[in-house]
Amino acid sequence: IYFQNRWLYRIRPSVIHSPFKAYNGSNLTSNWDQIEPTPNQLRWNPFKLPEDNNKVDFVDGLNTLCGAGDPRARNGIAVHIYAINSPMKDKCFYNSDGDFLIVPQTGKLFITTEFGRMEVSPNEICVIQQGIKFSVDVNQQSRGYVLEVYDNHFVLPNLGPIGANGLANPRDFLTPTAYYEDRLCDYKVVNKFMGKLFVAQQQHSPYDVVSWHGNYAPYKYDLANFMVINSVSFDHADPSIFTVLTCPSVKPGVAIADFVIFPPRWGVSDHTHTHTHTHTQSLA
Repeated sequence: IYFQNRWLYRIRPSVIHSPFKAYNGSNLTSNWDQIEPTPNQLRWNPFKLPEDNNKVDFVDGLNTLCGAGDPRARNGIAVHIYAINSPMKDKCFYNSDGDFLIVPQTGKLFITTEFGRMEVSPNEICVIQQGIKFSVDVNQQSRGYVLEVYDNHFVLPNLGPIGANGLANPRDFLTPTAYYEDRLCDYKVVNKFMGKLFVAQQQHSPYDVVSWHGNYAPYKYDLANFMVINSVSFDHADPSIFTVLTCPSVKPGVAIADFVIFPPRWGVSDHTHTHTHTHTQSLA
């Protein structure tokens, strides 16, 4: 069993804030009944980047594409996209419903968390777990994806017959070092709770953690460090060999969500053919 914990040393208690009120500035949703379901394949055109005269930060620039399950039952996922051009000034966000896996497509993200700061560029990813406050700063128009899981946390996949090394290696994941500011100011704290957004006011920066320890912390990963494994004989290997991170379910061998990449690789196979891969679980 893998236990996760964190211990934060703060200047001020985090509970010093006004009561939360509804926040209406974002397009996040978990109401899947708004649109009739369809079994057809779907695709989206690229979301437009905001105009320079319309300042949009990370929270207000989030738009939900699709999802399933219920954050109130802590089961399921959602996929969002962000299109932003403005930093979150004196404003932070934390998610009580689950973890965020953030995938920048264009534009670099400068992320401040309670644990420290991270710089996340395209071709990198970061994970900010449930309950961790963070702010996103940008210096240009930026767009990317967010995979949200309501249940469990992202972990490295079991390597099985691959052995001890391969795919995404633990040594390549980076966590921030402690960074703090002792600053009094009018600060907005936005919280996602049971699929809804709420906001509270406080009179100090939430990034007043002078030190921390534990293994429940945000992290980033450079996808260029992924060690690709591929068939060089015949046919096409299972796509699971391209899994960077997985969020396991209670059913062995079945994931809530997998984050998979198909990076450049030497992919020669004799007598290969194209086919559709379907993964099923059988009961013996």
